[in-house]
Amino acid sequence: MTQKSTLVKVVAKGSWQGGVKTSNKIRHFDPVIMDEPTALGGTDLGPNPMEYVVAALNGCKGVMIPLVAQEQNFQFTNIEFETTGIIDTKGLMGEADVSPHFQKIRFTVHLTTNESDEKIEKLKKEVERRCPVYNLFVSANIPVDVKWVKVN
Repeated sequence: MTQKSTLVKVVAKGSWQGGVKTSNKIRHFDPVIMDEPTALGGTDLGPNPMEYVVAALNGCKGVMIPLVAQEQNFQFTNIEFETTGIIDTKGLMGEADVSPHFQKIRFTVHLTTNESDEKIEKLKKEVERRCPVYNLFVSANIPVDVKWVKVN
């Protein structure tokens, strides 16, 4: 049986704060500041937009792993993430043949579990199939180097 499509609207409202700093308001939360390091003309008062993007992958996996694990009766006690995005700044500076977005993403999850390697692989495949942020990278043809490390 196919589920009925349910669309959800996600909204962020931004306000330029001068220089290269922006304040973003999301729902009822305190504003999120995006800035650049001083070496890139910013005041270093917050992470830059691309740092938020790699953090978004950590957050998305932090939603999807527990959700899918529960569905698969997969037991774990802790999850740690690290995501690294590689950017060629020539694209940001306007070089036409260089993409301004990530050239590559490296994602590592350290999963504390006693589950088998087969169950971990099953969890990994389903999480990757359903994780919206991961699939944004894949759909943009950005290579994603994924590593899951079992911690006992």
